[in-house]
Amino acid sequence: MSCRHFTSLARMAIMVMCVSLLTVPVVGQSAPGAESWAAPRTVDGHPDLQGVWTNETITPFERGTNFAYSGISVPESAADKAVFTEEEAARFATLTAEDREANFGYTNRSLDAGTQLLSTRQTSLVVHPQTGRVPVRAWAETERDNNRARERDDYRHMSVWDRCMTRGIPGSMFPAGYNNAYRIIQMPDVVVILYEMIHDVRVIPMDDRPRLNGKVRQWMGDARGYWEGDTLVVTTTNFNNRGMIASSGGGGRIKGVPVSEALHVVERFTRTSASEIFWEVTIEDPEVYEGPWAVSMPLTRNLDYVMFEYACHEGNRDVPLLLEGRLAEELSEAQSRLVDPKNTRRRRVLPAERINVLPGAAGIFPP
Repeated sequence: MSCRHFTSLARMAIMVMCVSLLTVPVVGQSAPGAESWAAPRTVDGHPDLQGVWTNETITPFERGTNFAYSGISVPESAADKAVFTEEEAARFATLTAEDREANFGYTNRSLDAGTQLLSTRQTSLVVHPQTGRVPVRAWAETERDNNRARERDDYRHMSVWDRCMTRGIPGSMFPAGYNNAYRIIQMPDVVVILYEMIHDVRVIPMDDRPRLNGKVRQWMGDARGYWEGDTLVVTTTNFNNRGMIASSGGGGRIKGVPVSEALHVVERFTRTSASEIFWEVTIEDPEVYEGPWAVSMPLTRNLDYVMFEYACHEGNRDVPLLLEGRLAEELSEAQSRLVDPKNTRRRRVLPAERINVLPGAAGIFPP
């Protein structure tokens, strides 16, 4: 680590500590059913959203599908409901790790996706349209299916999460199988969100600085924030078209759906109690979806949660090993079918551009 990098980290740590200490509780807008609750505020008078928040849940992403990371389907009796009854919510929350492991076919002990439905008892994270389903255009579903089917053929078909780049916006806020924590830091001119997954840091300007030139396109877009009463509103544009709206299994059917440069995201963060922030997001991308759609969920404060550095690139062997494995399989199959009848020497049949997808591939497949 360079001295410059260390100095920058130290400066940010000091700023975070100072801002965290300079908060004063005042009576704020009461949350439903909690009229006596006093919302803490920062020194500039806005609701204090700072701290570590989590959103692990087994609530399905879309209505009438499987409970997240369980392999267990929502019963038909509840498939068309917008909200579970208290009895249904209590029954579904009793699903044990063993039940989920038996149905999911994956060791849930290595996951940390939670065991509870959202406190709102909503039947899906998607709350608009009223169907609870994302209105994906047919071409985008085809692109998603193509990427999933060919993710071992070329790194460009892999998700940007598998490649340790980013989960994008709003994908970074969608629940995943683990690392579902977010640290929010407030300063007068910026709000910072540190995502535990992939260790992304998102800096959201709160002043009137101009947006980036339309020619500048970024993985996480260009965000601007402002206060609408006691709600932090964040609008994000200037996305590139190389990401995915969701890259983890928790996204269900929309995992792998592409994004276009027309993507426009509006998020709303509202502190509703001492232990919850209500997060809402509206997604518009007319090239990919037939209409806007929205997700909402509470973020729960966890005072005991410790966020560790997510060193993704340093330990990521999946990309080269998956690609090497697929190329080796194809080469072996091709060689077994095509043998030179004169000297029984097996012929290489894979084109050079496929073999050279990986650095050092020539060492794997010698002439």
